[in-house]
Amino acid sequence: MENEKDEHPSQRKDHRTDAFATKFVEKTASWQQKATRRAATKNDKSQPAGGLDETPIPNAPQGYTMKFTFHRANSLPMADLNSFSSDPYLYVQLNTYLPTRHKQDPSMRFRTPTIRKSTDPVWNCEWIVANIPSTGFKLKARIYDEDPADHDDRLGNVHLAVDSLHENWTGIKEQQCKVKKRMGSKRAYLIRGCAAMVSRNVEMSGNVVISVEMLGKTKVGNNGGRTWTVGPCAWSRHLSPMIGRLAGTKSPGQGKDGAKSERYNFQANQFQLAGPVPSPLYHRYVEFKPFIAGMFTATSLRGRILNRALHHQHSRIYNYDRTTLYGSFPSPSKDMALQFLNLVRYDHGGRIFTYVLTLDGMWRFTETGKEFGIDLLSKHTMHSDVNIYVAFAGEFFVRRLKSPNKEPFDSGQETHPAVEIRGGPPHHDPPSDPAFYALYIDNDSGTYRPHTKLLPLLKDFMQKNLPGLKIVTLDCGADAERMEKLKKEQRDKKKAEGKGTVVMQDDGSSLSSSDKEELEERMREYDGEEEGRTKKEKKKRTVKKQIKESKVAGWMHGYRVREKREKRESKEDVQEVDEKSQGEDGGGKQSNGELI
Repeated sequence: MENEKDEHPSQRKDHRTDAFATKFVEKTASWQQKATRRAATKNDKSQPAGGLDETPIPNAPQGYTMKFTFHRANSLPMADLNSFSSDPYLYVQLNTYLPTRHKQDPSMRFRTPTIRKSTDPVWNCEWIVANIPSTGFKLKARIYDEDPADHDDRLGNVHLAVDSLHENWTGIKEQQCKVKKRMGSKRAYLIRGCAAMVSRNVEMSGNVVISVEMLGKTKVGNNGGRTWTVGPCAWSRHLSPMIGRLAGTKSPGQGKDGAKSERYNFQANQFQLAGPVPSPLYHRYVEFKPFIAGMFTATSLRGRILNRALHHQHSRIYNYDRTTLYGSFPSPSKDMALQFLNLVRYDHGGRIFTYVLTLDGMWRFTETGKEFGIDLLSKHTMHSDVNIYVAFAGEFFVRRLKSPNKEPFDSGQETHPAVEIRGGPPHHDPPSDPAFYALYIDNDSGTYRPHTKLLPLLKDFMQKNLPGLKIVTLDCGADAERMEKLKKEQRDKKKAEGKGTVVMQDDGSSLSSSDKEELEERMREYDGEEEGRTKKEKKKRTVKKQIKESKVAGWMHGYRVREKREKRESKEDVQEVDEKSQGEDGGGKQSNGELI
């Protein structure tokens, strides 16, 4: 018998210490990797910590591609007193049991468009996510009422959990998930309760209808240890007239007499690109100042204040309101490339954009640069929403080509700006073929400092998502002279094409007369109409005054309000998790995936 056991060791019964031993080995390997990284950082003190992180994606088996459909909701509370209704949207977070490269890696998130004045909204939004593991997933959807003038009111939570996935999994078909009222705004449910007392047709408990469909096995390649968004490729455009006046950015329009005009309007853009983002595109913030680490991790008092301030600025720049435009494409296409060109206004005005590409392929960009007085808007930290890790960051601009059959740097090729080319802006409508345009994109970001060797991977990823558009990558180090020359031509064209226009205030603005007078005074200072100061002094004075008077007070107020609200919501979330744990122990989880 002993010889049989020796010949067949696999027949030995599992011991209770086996699981502990496996975890101990994995933990030891993790400690060894961390020690190796610390030693490498300690030996190389010439550069601050951060930048390219070459930590590989953890290995994991092949997962499944899933399609989540958020159909509708019913009987939501009324958060708006004026209309006795709500402007609801869903903010969804997807969690899996896949190991991450670092614990700071963000979760998968998705936002639906806002439905105006409805307590029974219909979204019918799809979200396709690849490589969800066989160990299942947990979906948490928060329901909010959009309120641009204040923080969005939380109307409740919906949870959906699936413990395991396999090829014969039947999916979930229009399942009604009950909204947890305790997570919602007390004021909103007070109004709902009063209405329920008056009318029997009003229900207190709402539901969100969700479907989950399995599309099959995911072709992972070298991406087995992470999930990513396949589609749809959704985009959104956010407008802010007040920030437009502060930053001096304008959007084209037409005056009452048909003359050329422009409106002060600051435009922020988001574009979900089809994944996966190449795994080597993985960069951490650079600690070029002692306070930077505290700002990203919110560990010190100063860091917490700066972190909250940048979060607040991000939410104001990428603000959702009635002027926000939405759209989506099932997959990358020529129309998708044209929509990108439309967001950046083709080659009109010599615009330069600052961008950040997140780990899940969300591309955020705004028209900001060194020529603007509000320098904070140029920080990649704000665009990333103070994320510790991003895929890539830098600046880009678009140029129109004379010949669509030649590359931008071929001999005889001319581009606009720099050369006037007929058949496009500023005097004619732009060509509707992406082949007439080139996207010049670089790695000029002091916050994350993307590595030069990854520019070819970035180029391939952008070409896949913007078919037909020519992609040119520029290295802020090796190509510094050529890059600065091209950007100077962009700025000169912007200055030349901006003359002779009538500036109009956007109709959607809510500025008071005192605000207008103050903003006009600041614009006069920036434009050089105030005597006795150099341009640099005027710029510094405008920025300092704007930050001191308009931003810091608002940031601190928002910090105190949000801190109280998030503490309350976190406490309620913990209580909810405890209740669910007790329910699971008592057999309270259904096999179809809904938590009750």
